[in-house]
Amino acid sequence: MKPENASGTAAALGPVVREITRARTSDQVYEHLVSAIRDLRLPPGASLSETELAERLGVSRTPLREAIARMVENGLVSVIPQVGTRVELIRLSDVVQAQFVRESLEVAAFGAACKLQTCDVTGLRALIAEQERARASNDVDAFFAADEAMHEMIFAISGYPGAWRVMQPVKLQLDRLRRLSLPEPSTMADLIAEHIGIVDALEASDARAGRRVVSRHTRRVLVYGAALRRQLPGYFTE
Repeated sequence: MKPENASGTAAALGPVVREITRARTSDQVYEHLVSAIRDLRLPPGASLSETELAERLGVSRTPLREAIARMVENGLVSVIPQVGTRVELIRLSDVVQAQFVRESLEVAAFGAACKLQTCDVTGLRALIAEQERARASNDVDAFFAADEAMHEMIFAISGYPGAWRVMQPVKLQLDRLRRLSLPEPSTMADLIAEHIGIVDALEASDARAGRRVVSRHTRRVLVYGAALRRQLPGYFTE
């Protein structure tokens, strides 16, 4: 899949909605830009113009610069002297590290959920149905959102929702690779089949079978990496 706006513009970005909260504008800009990087509205290697971003996001240069400085610190963008600022390429070694963290936490969360005396999987089934509808209409955004919501719900059921939140910054590189693997119909179908297997095992309190499916499911992205790098070499680095 080659995302739109791969030329490196910020055309897909809209104004930052500044809610009446204690959050600083720079924090809101940061979250807005991180979301755009994660879902490939700002693809790997995209050039970032402060002037264009400030206009698109409806903010002044100061909070934007603060957000960009934070993104540089976190390895999301790089500043190249006499060239400019760009979104970092996907580093496959970071993907491998993130996959390890994700698998470890998801297997643990599933095991904790299986120990509960009762486990209502109605919400999980509903999210799988949303995924099916998104696959049928080839709606990548809706599919990814329902996919994420299902995994988040398992963490909530397990009693460790904080672990899901902690994992988000770590798995950003992983999420970019996952998004690139869509919207292949066969990929979506395979993911849904594994989701069904995970929920079936949870409903049956079958920890062994469930952990096996969760591990296979979280390792799938490592298989995508090699193929996607061949298709989109400009998006990747070592």
